[in-house]
Amino acid sequence: MNHWIAAARLRTLPLALACIIMGCFLAAAKGSFNWAVGFLSILTTLLLQILSNFANDYGDSFHGKDTDLRQGPKRTVQQGIITLNQMRKAIVFFSILSLLSGCTLLYIALRDAPPITYISFFGLGLLAILAAITYTAGKKPYGYIGLGDLSVFLFFGWVGVLGSYYLHTLTWDWLLLLPATSCGLLAVAVLNINNIRDIESDKLTGKNSIPVRIGREQAVFYHWSILTLAMLSALIYAMLNHSSGLGYLFLLSYPLILWNGWAVKHKVNPKELDPFLKQMALSTLLFVVLFGIGTLL
Repeated sequence: MNHWIAAARLRTLPLALACIIMGCFLAAAKGSFNWAVGFLSILTTLLLQILSNFANDYGDSFHGKDTDLRQGPKRTVQQGIITLNQMRKAIVFFSILSLLSGCTLLYIALRDAPPITYISFFGLGLLAILAAITYTAGKKPYGYIGLGDLSVFLFFGWVGVLGSYYLHTLTWDWLLLLPATSCGLLAVAVLNINNIRDIESDKLTGKNSIPVRIGREQAVFYHWSILTLAMLSALIYAMLNHSSGLGYLFLLSYPLILWNGWAVKHKVNPKELDPFLKQMALSTLLFVVLFGIGTLL
Protein backbone atom coordinates (compact mmCIF):
# COMPACT_ATOMS: atom_id res chain seq x y z
CA MET A 1 0.00 0.00 0.00
CA ASN A 2 2.84 2.37 0.84
CA HIS A 3 4.22 2.17 -2.69
CA TRP A 4 0.87 3.26 -4.15
CA ILE A 5 0.82 6.22 -1.76
CA ALA A 6 4.32 7.07 -2.94
CA ALA A 7 3.21 6.84 -6.58
CA ALA A 8 0.26 9.15 -5.85
CA ARG A 9 2.79 11.84 -4.83
CA LEU A 10 0.77 13.42 -2.06
CA ARG A 11 2.96 16.51 -1.99
CA THR A 12 1.47 17.57 -5.35
CA LEU A 13 -2.12 17.55 -4.08
CA PRO A 14 -2.17 20.93 -2.26
CA LEU A 15 -1.13 22.67 -5.47
CA ALA A 16 -3.89 20.91 -7.42
CA LEU A 17 -6.45 22.05 -4.86
CA ALA A 18 -5.33 25.69 -4.86
CA CYS A 19 -7.36 26.70 -7.93
CA ILE A 20 -10.49 24.93 -6.66
CA ILE A 21 -10.18 26.59 -3.26
CA MET A 22 -9.76 29.94 -5.00
CA GLY A 23 -12.96 29.36 -7.00
CA CYS A 24 -14.81 28.35 -3.82
CA PHE A 25 -13.66 31.48 -1.99
CA LEU A 26 -14.73 33.72 -4.87
CA ALA A 27 -18.14 32.01 -5.03
CA ALA A 28 -18.56 32.38 -1.25
CA ALA A 29 -17.79 36.09 -1.56
CA LYS A 30 -20.78 36.29 -3.94
CA GLY A 31 -22.96 34.37 -1.45
CA SER A 32 -23.27 31.34 -3.74
CA PHE A 33 -21.07 28.69 -2.14
CA ASN A 34 -22.53 25.17 -2.18
CA TRP A 35 -20.95 22.57 0.13
CA ALA A 36 -21.83 19.60 -2.09
CA VAL A 37 -20.36 21.29 -5.16
CA GLY A 38 -17.26 22.26 -3.18
CA PHE A 39 -16.72 18.73 -1.87
CA LEU A 40 -17.19 17.08 -5.27
CA SER A 41 -14.96 19.67 -6.96
CA ILE A 42 -12.19 18.86 -4.51
CA LEU A 43 -12.72 15.10 -4.84
CA THR A 44 -12.68 15.22 -8.63
CA THR A 45 -9.55 17.35 -8.65
CA LEU A 46 -7.74 15.01 -6.26
CA LEU A 47 -8.64 12.01 -8.43
CA LEU A 48 -7.44 13.79 -11.56
CA GLN A 49 -4.16 14.76 -9.93
CA ILE A 50 -3.49 11.23 -8.73
CA LEU A 51 -4.39 9.97 -12.22
CA SER A 52 -1.89 12.44 -13.66
CA ASN A 53 0.81 11.31 -11.24
CA PHE A 54 0.23 7.65 -12.05
CA ALA A 55 0.30 8.38 -15.79
CA ASN A 56 3.47 10.42 -15.37
CA ASP A 57 5.13 7.58 -13.46
CA TYR A 58 4.07 5.13 -16.17
CA GLY A 59 4.91 7.36 -19.14
CA ASP A 60 8.36 8.44 -17.99
CA SER A 61 9.34 4.85 -17.27
CA PHE A 62 7.82 3.47 -20.48
CA HIS A 63 9.62 6.08 -22.61
CA GLY A 64 12.89 5.73 -20.72
CA LYS A 65 12.87 9.27 -19.30
CA ASP A 66 13.32 8.11 -15.69
CA THR A 67 16.97 7.20 -15.20
CA ASP A 68 19.42 7.12 -12.31
CA LEU A 69 20.55 10.60 -13.39
CA ARG A 70 17.23 12.13 -12.39
CA GLN A 71 17.58 14.20 -9.19
CA GLY A 72 14.00 14.04 -7.92
CA PRO A 73 12.33 11.28 -5.90
CA LYS A 74 12.62 7.85 -7.52
CA ARG A 75 9.51 6.63 -9.29
CA THR A 76 7.82 3.35 -8.41
CA VAL A 77 7.71 1.89 -11.92
CA GLN A 78 11.31 2.89 -12.53
CA GLN A 79 12.34 0.96 -9.41
CA GLY A 80 10.22 -2.06 -10.34
CA ILE A 81 8.04 -1.71 -7.22
CA ILE A 82 4.96 -1.38 -9.43
CA THR A 83 4.88 -3.04 -12.85
CA LEU A 84 3.84 -1.29 -16.04
CA ASN A 85 0.77 -3.54 -16.25
CA GLN A 86 -0.29 -2.72 -12.68
CA MET A 87 0.13 0.99 -13.34
CA ARG A 88 -1.91 0.75 -16.56
CA LYS A 89 -4.76 -0.80 -14.57
CA ALA A 90 -4.49 1.95 -11.94
CA ILE A 91 -4.66 4.60 -14.67
CA VAL A 92 -7.85 3.06 -16.07
CA PHE A 93 -9.34 2.75 -12.57
CA PHE A 94 -8.66 6.37 -11.66
CA SER A 95 -9.91 7.55 -15.04
CA ILE A 96 -13.24 5.87 -14.31
CA LEU A 97 -13.32 7.28 -10.76
CA SER A 98 -12.58 10.77 -12.07
CA LEU A 99 -15.32 10.48 -14.67
CA LEU A 100 -17.90 9.25 -12.15
CA SER A 101 -17.01 11.95 -9.63
CA GLY A 102 -17.07 14.61 -12.33
CA CYS A 103 -20.45 13.51 -13.68
CA THR A 104 -21.93 13.56 -10.17
CA LEU A 105 -20.52 17.05 -9.68
CA LEU A 106 -22.07 18.28 -12.92
CA TYR A 107 -25.42 16.65 -12.14
CA ILE A 108 -25.65 18.46 -8.80
CA ALA A 109 -24.21 21.79 -9.94
CA LEU A 110 -25.88 22.13 -13.35
CA ARG A 111 -29.38 20.80 -12.74
CA ASP A 112 -30.84 24.22 -13.51
CA ALA A 113 -28.44 25.06 -16.34
CA PRO A 114 -29.14 24.65 -20.08
CA PRO A 115 -28.17 21.25 -21.58
CA ILE A 116 -25.42 22.87 -23.65
CA THR A 117 -23.72 23.97 -20.42
CA TYR A 118 -23.69 20.40 -19.09
CA ILE A 119 -22.36 19.10 -22.41
CA SER A 120 -19.64 21.76 -22.46
CA PHE A 121 -18.47 20.95 -18.93
CA PHE A 122 -18.63 17.22 -19.65
CA GLY A 123 -16.39 17.74 -22.66
CA LEU A 124 -14.04 19.81 -20.53
CA GLY A 125 -13.90 16.97 -18.02
CA LEU A 126 -13.01 14.45 -20.71
CA LEU A 127 -10.32 16.83 -21.92
CA ALA A 128 -8.93 17.07 -18.38
CA ILE A 129 -8.69 13.26 -18.15
CA LEU A 130 -7.03 13.10 -21.56
CA ALA A 131 -4.57 15.85 -20.62
CA ALA A 132 -3.71 14.08 -17.36
CA ILE A 133 -2.87 10.84 -19.18
CA THR A 134 -1.13 12.14 -22.31
CA TYR A 135 1.24 14.52 -20.50
CA THR A 136 3.90 11.79 -20.55
CA ALA A 137 1.96 8.69 -21.69
CA GLY A 138 0.85 7.77 -25.19
CA LYS A 139 2.68 7.93 -28.53
CA LYS A 140 3.36 11.68 -28.55
CA PRO A 141 3.43 13.01 -24.96
CA TYR A 142 3.01 16.79 -25.04
CA GLY A 143 5.07 17.17 -21.87
CA TYR A 144 8.17 16.11 -23.82
CA ILE A 145 7.89 18.99 -26.30
CA GLY A 146 7.55 21.82 -23.79
CA LEU A 147 3.75 22.15 -23.72
CA GLY A 148 3.36 21.10 -20.09
CA ASP A 149 3.54 24.71 -18.91
CA LEU A 150 0.59 25.71 -21.08
CA SER A 151 -1.50 22.76 -19.90
CA VAL A 152 -0.73 23.46 -16.23
CA PHE A 153 -1.55 27.15 -16.67
CA LEU A 154 -4.92 26.43 -18.26
CA PHE A 155 -6.11 23.63 -15.97
CA PHE A 156 -4.59 24.88 -12.68
CA GLY A 157 -5.55 28.44 -13.51
CA TRP A 158 -8.33 29.51 -15.82
CA VAL A 159 -10.25 26.22 -15.98
CA GLY A 160 -9.86 25.41 -12.29
CA VAL A 161 -10.79 28.83 -10.91
CA LEU A 162 -13.40 29.99 -13.42
CA GLY A 163 -14.88 26.51 -13.79
CA SER A 164 -15.32 25.90 -10.07
CA TYR A 165 -16.68 29.44 -9.61
CA TYR A 166 -19.26 28.85 -12.35
CA LEU A 167 -20.39 25.53 -10.87
CA HIS A 168 -21.28 27.38 -7.66
CA THR A 169 -22.79 30.52 -9.15
CA LEU A 170 -23.87 29.62 -12.72
CA THR A 171 -22.45 33.01 -13.73
CA TRP A 172 -19.27 34.29 -15.40
CA ASP A 173 -17.16 37.15 -14.14
CA TRP A 174 -14.33 37.79 -16.56
CA LEU A 175 -12.51 39.96 -14.02
CA LEU A 176 -11.79 36.69 -12.22
CA LEU A 177 -9.30 35.94 -14.98
CA LEU A 178 -6.87 37.97 -12.87
CA PRO A 179 -6.80 35.71 -9.77
CA ALA A 180 -7.16 32.69 -12.07
CA THR A 181 -4.05 33.85 -13.92
CA SER A 182 -2.20 34.16 -10.60
CA CYS A 183 -3.09 30.57 -9.66
CA GLY A 184 -2.12 29.22 -13.06
CA LEU A 185 1.22 31.00 -13.17
CA LEU A 186 2.19 29.94 -9.67
CA ALA A 187 1.43 26.34 -10.64
CA VAL A 188 3.61 26.76 -13.73
CA ALA A 189 6.36 28.05 -11.42
CA VAL A 190 6.32 24.72 -9.56
CA LEU A 191 6.66 22.81 -12.83
CA ASN A 192 9.45 25.13 -13.94
CA ILE A 193 11.45 24.42 -10.77
CA ASN A 194 11.02 20.71 -11.43
CA ASN A 195 12.24 21.15 -15.00
CA ILE A 196 15.21 23.32 -14.01
CA ARG A 197 16.21 20.73 -11.41
CA ASP A 198 16.09 17.95 -14.02
CA ILE A 199 17.52 19.96 -16.91
CA GLU A 200 20.66 17.85 -17.35
CA SER A 201 18.94 14.45 -17.17
CA ASP A 202 16.13 15.69 -19.42
CA LYS A 203 18.68 16.76 -22.04
CA LEU A 204 20.16 13.28 -22.09
CA THR A 205 16.80 11.53 -22.42
CA GLY A 206 15.33 13.88 -25.02
CA LYS A 207 12.71 15.46 -22.78
CA ASN A 208 12.52 18.95 -24.28
CA SER A 209 11.03 20.99 -21.46
CA ILE A 210 11.18 24.78 -21.66
CA PRO A 211 14.37 24.97 -19.53
CA VAL A 212 16.01 22.41 -21.83
CA ARG A 213 15.02 24.46 -24.86
CA ILE A 214 16.13 27.88 -23.56
CA GLY A 215 18.89 26.99 -21.07
CA ARG A 216 19.13 27.53 -17.32
CA GLU A 217 19.87 31.26 -17.40
CA GLN A 218 16.82 32.07 -19.50
CA ALA A 219 14.73 29.58 -17.50
CA VAL A 220 15.55 31.58 -14.36
CA PHE A 221 14.43 34.77 -16.14
CA TYR A 222 11.29 32.93 -17.23
CA HIS A 223 10.72 31.91 -13.61
CA TRP A 224 10.97 35.48 -12.36
CA SER A 225 8.61 36.60 -15.14
CA ILE A 226 6.05 34.00 -14.05
CA LEU A 227 6.24 35.05 -10.39
CA THR A 228 6.10 38.76 -11.19
CA LEU A 229 3.06 38.48 -13.47
CA ALA A 230 1.30 36.25 -10.93
CA MET A 231 1.81 38.78 -8.15
CA LEU A 232 0.82 41.73 -10.36
CA SER A 233 -2.40 40.02 -11.52
CA ALA A 234 -3.58 39.53 -7.93
CA LEU A 235 -2.58 43.06 -6.98
CA ILE A 236 -4.48 44.60 -9.91
CA TYR A 237 -7.59 42.58 -8.99
CA ALA A 238 -7.37 43.80 -5.39
CA MET A 239 -6.96 47.41 -6.50
CA LEU A 240 -10.07 47.12 -8.67
CA ASN A 241 -12.21 45.39 -6.03
CA HIS A 242 -11.06 46.21 -2.49
CA SER A 243 -11.09 49.51 -0.66
CA SER A 244 -9.89 48.20 2.72
CA GLY A 245 -6.50 46.84 3.68
CA LEU A 246 -7.95 43.42 4.50
CA GLY A 247 -8.36 42.75 0.79
CA TYR A 248 -4.58 42.81 0.50
CA LEU A 249 -3.88 40.02 3.00
CA PHE A 250 -2.40 37.92 0.21
CA LEU A 251 0.60 40.26 0.13
CA LEU A 252 1.83 38.42 3.22
CA SER A 253 2.65 35.47 0.96
CA TYR A 254 4.79 37.54 -1.40
CA PRO A 255 8.06 37.30 0.63
CA LEU A 256 7.86 33.50 0.31
CA ILE A 257 7.27 33.77 -3.43
CA LEU A 258 10.21 36.17 -3.80
CA TRP A 259 12.37 33.84 -1.72
CA ASN A 260 11.52 31.07 -4.17
CA GLY A 261 12.67 33.22 -7.07
CA TRP A 262 15.94 33.93 -5.26
CA ALA A 263 16.48 30.22 -4.59
CA VAL A 264 15.87 29.23 -8.22
CA LYS A 265 18.51 31.74 -9.30
CA HIS A 266 21.16 30.85 -6.71
CA LYS A 267 20.60 27.14 -5.92
CA VAL A 268 22.51 25.56 -8.76
CA ASN A 269 22.78 22.12 -7.16
CA PRO A 270 19.63 20.16 -8.13
CA LYS A 271 19.40 18.53 -4.69
CA GLU A 272 19.39 21.96 -3.02
CA LEU A 273 16.70 23.15 -5.41
CA ASP A 274 14.37 20.18 -4.85
CA PRO A 275 12.86 21.41 -1.50
CA PHE A 276 11.70 24.58 -3.22
CA LEU A 277 9.18 22.58 -5.24
CA LYS A 278 7.29 21.94 -2.01
CA GLN A 279 7.99 25.47 -0.80
CA MET A 280 6.45 26.95 -3.97
CA ALA A 281 3.41 24.66 -3.78
CA LEU A 282 2.75 25.56 -0.13
CA SER A 283 3.38 29.25 -0.83
CA THR A 284 0.75 29.06 -3.58
CA LEU A 285 -1.75 27.47 -1.22
CA LEU A 286 -1.01 30.14 1.41
CA PHE A 287 -1.50 32.85 -1.22
CA VAL A 288 -4.89 31.39 -2.17
CA VAL A 289 -6.08 31.09 1.44
CA LEU A 290 -5.01 34.66 2.28
CA PHE A 291 -6.53 35.95 -0.96
CA GLY A 292 -9.78 34.15 -0.19
CA ILE A 293 -10.00 35.37 3.39
CA GLY A 294 -9.34 38.93 2.24
CA THR A 295 -12.09 38.60 -0.36
CA LEU A 296 -14.60 37.41 2.24
CA LEU A 297 -13.82 40.09 4.86
